[in-house]
Amino acid sequence: MSLNHVRRGAGEPLVLVHGIGSQWRIFEPVLDRLAEDFDVIAIDLPGFGHSPHDGTGPSVKAQAIRVAEFFEEARVEVPHVAGNSMGGAIALELARMGAVRSATAISPAGFWTGRERVFCQQSLQNARRLLGVLAPVVPTLLRSPVGRVALMKQLVARPQLMDAEAAIDHLDLLTKAPAFDACCDAFAGYTFHDADELRGVPVTIAWGDHDYLLLTRQRDRARHVLPWARHIALPGCGHAPFSDDPALLADVMRAGARAEPATAA
Repeated sequence: MSLNHVRRGAGEPLVLVHGIGSQWRIFEPVLDRLAEDFDVIAIDLPGFGHSPHDGTGPSVKAQAIRVAEFFEEARVEVPHVAGNSMGGAIALELARMGAVRSATAISPAGFWTGRERVFCQQSLQNARRLLGVLAPVVPTLLRSPVGRVALMKQLVARPQLMDAEAAIDHLDLLTKAPAFDACCDAFAGYTFHDADELRGVPVTIAWGDHDYLLLTRQRDRARHVLPWARHIALPGCGHAPFSDDPALLADVMRAGARAEPATAA
């Protein structure tokens, strides 16, 4: 069974991959902007959003292999890819596989230390448990700008700008995602490695300066590990920054798809 997805626009294919606990709608603020230039396909990973848990393994590598299989299902040949958080790590692994024309990773997982990774895992797990406890009142809270700030500030720098109904849907599907626990646990086995294996594929890494989940010092580590990649600062943006500054994020992903590869050692 194919992954749930939405498709807009025409042009070279650009596949968007969300992070853990998220869904395709996280990209909604930038979809129409990107669809002016690309055949944009935003997916729900298996066990997230409205995609069924299809037996895909929880590791970043297994998820990347499943996304590459989706390319065939959607009849797209070597697309561009952009991903956020876990989806950013998946984008980089797809570049390693040679399955994509370019990879844009926005606050990608994998550039952490052990302590930073545990902080990320515990933050996500605690947030999910809290949302479960507060489930009866979460929709009411999210319809208020103050409530969105209280519940989503770790992920979004400007939650008050988010569409309230989209935020409600996002957090509802987060609490129900059957793949969440296994994918979160699998982070323990993943750190980005062997950067030179990605040479030949244009790589862009962008990071918000208000990322309170994958802290911004990881951005500096990514610059050190991938000095030949394009590194973009996202001022005023959080971990999942698409509603923080849609125009900036669309420009970053558009430029990432048009970048030239760095091949020299």
